[in-house]
Amino acid sequence: MTTIQDRPLPGLLPGLSVAYGRPHRDGAVLDLFTSWARRTPDAPALIDGGLTLSYAELDRLADAIAGQLAGRVRPGDLVGLCLDHSAALVAATLAVARIGAVHLPLGPRPGERRLRAVAEQLRPVCLIGDPALLPPAHRDGRHHPVTAPGATGIVAAFAESADGAGADGTEAVRAPRGTQYTVLTSGSTGLPKAVAVGQTALGALLTWYRELTGLGPGDRHSLLIGVSFDPHLMELWAGLTSGAALCVAPEAVRWDPAALTDWWRTAGITVGVLPTPLAEPVLDRPWPADLPLRHLTVGGDRLRRTPGPDVTATVHNAYGPAEATVTTTVHSMAPGVEHGAGAPPIGRPVPGAIVLVADENGRPLPRGEAGELRIGGQGLAIGYLDAGLTAERFVSAPDDLDGTDRVYRTGDRVLMRADGVLEFLGRLDDQVKVSGVRIEPAEVEAALERDPRVRRAAVVARPAPAGGAQLLAFAQPVTEGGRVDGAELLAAVRPWLPEQAVPSMLRLVDGFPLDANGKIDRAALLKAEEAETQQGADRSAGSGADGAATQTERTLLRICAGLLGRSDLHPSDNFLDAGGTSVTAARLLAALEEEFGVRLKAPVLLRQPDLRAVARLVDERRPGAAAG
Repeated sequence: MTTIQDRPLPGLLPGLSVAYGRPHRDGAVLDLFTSWARRTPDAPALIDGGLTLSYAELDRLADAIAGQLAGRVRPGDLVGLCLDHSAALVAATLAVARIGAVHLPLGPRPGERRLRAVAEQLRPVCLIGDPALLPPAHRDGRHHPVTAPGATGIVAAFAESADGAGADGTEAVRAPRGTQYTVLTSGSTGLPKAVAVGQTALGALLTWYRELTGLGPGDRHSLLIGVSFDPHLMELWAGLTSGAALCVAPEAVRWDPAALTDWWRTAGITVGVLPTPLAEPVLDRPWPADLPLRHLTVGGDRLRRTPGPDVTATVHNAYGPAEATVTTTVHSMAPGVEHGAGAPPIGRPVPGAIVLVADENGRPLPRGEAGELRIGGQGLAIGYLDAGLTAERFVSAPDDLDGTDRVYRTGDRVLMRADGVLEFLGRLDDQVKVSGVRIEPAEVEAALERDPRVRRAAVVARPAPAGGAQLLAFAQPVTEGGRVDGAELLAAVRPWLPEQAVPSMLRLVDGFPLDANGKIDRAALLKAEEAETQQGADRSAGSGADGAATQTERTLLRICAGLLGRSDLHPSDNFLDAGGTSVTAARLLAALEEEFGVRLKAPVLLRQPDLRAVARLVDERRPGAAAG
């Protein structure tokens, strides 16, 4: 475990909110994988259902892909991976690192228009994925097939001309020297920001993580986190640099807590990572007996509960922005111990990290006072690929702060207790966390306003009934040209945004209330929406206007209304179109099992065209129960 060292700070008063992780140890990344491939060539490196690749086989596959890219991809070039968890993803990640290029994980479904905007903004030299899903410049460019077990139709697509310029003659963006990977975070301008993370920062993180979990040969580590979400990189590289086996999680377990714990058992997972929104329903359930899981790291959002005494794994509540290489602080909770009620703290800094709680001028506050968390030290990213954004968020450290010359302004409000442990209190700005992903409401507003039918848009966050936050969108339509349908607008905005940023509800408005400064009064919008929701609930309760024909339908509508924060649901509504997400789907599955004793699988649930079909399915699965 990390320990706090309260170093004397010249010119600063004792008892300030400053804490240091213990000295870090540097660690290799690619070289460690190569070493394991030579030392244990026959050991399993990747397990994906019935497919197993040894370290030697994965090494050869990565070499083959690197050979296909060599000559067209140079050190420092951006290579975007539009792939899901698979042998192709892991081998391509290794291949990009082997060339010295910079890995940009985009995931298999980044959204057509969003991907096009990223391609135009960053101009990656190469995109690897299904050519049908790539933006036009890459879809119509030169393709080289990427051959990997279990993958068909994957290509390395090049949009640039032979001299390295983009299709429109502009130069491709190159990452700073020493960059290992870049990841995208939400941007207030409507375009995502690209964070460049260095090789040394990632190597130090992996060294700490291997020490924390004891990860090594014979272990099996899950590969589950969404590919565009930066903890995925800790999962992937931790397995490959430790001699352990990476195990690809089936799609269904990302929606279903019961299926997830069953998979942990059957796959023999010993070390894993979960996003907070999935971890909470797992911890809400009785902990299954005989799980091999020893360590579970949870992160991405505020964890609102501690593990129960029946949990047999050590649970690590981790905190860290992408700008500080995945993890900055951690609070570890040993198994079989009562950890109290409520939200656990986010803990103490990992090795090499420096944290301070600052006032509005950037000076450390006394312990016990709330302020902005600022991060310095070894884990800091190099910066954004936009120098202006870097200067705005990566600022000079206080003169008397030892060990770092710059700090990252997180925008998170925290408090450092007298014992040096950090407690997370919330955000200082408009940024919100939805299903563990940081979202700028301004990015969603910009996406809506791209539609010619929308004059102006406003996006408001509110607490989700199932925990976390949900986004509500309000759009003022352009009146010329006829009627505008809110569902059509939501469907049109989806390709611009990651799944978590799609609003759960969209209301059309004639205009926006303004505050005293002439800005949109978002609090008034939210208050009016809540009043309308309550009126709708009262009307439905009084008139049976929800359209439910059976008791099962009525119960299902009640459950979904609570999960989605909507009172206007009808049996003909589709769960996902009504604002359902992977998190609320997981909670719906659990609620159906508790209410009806029926355990559905996530893919079966999501295939149903509407809630009436879900209710009918529940009735069919209830032994001896009659519909109605």
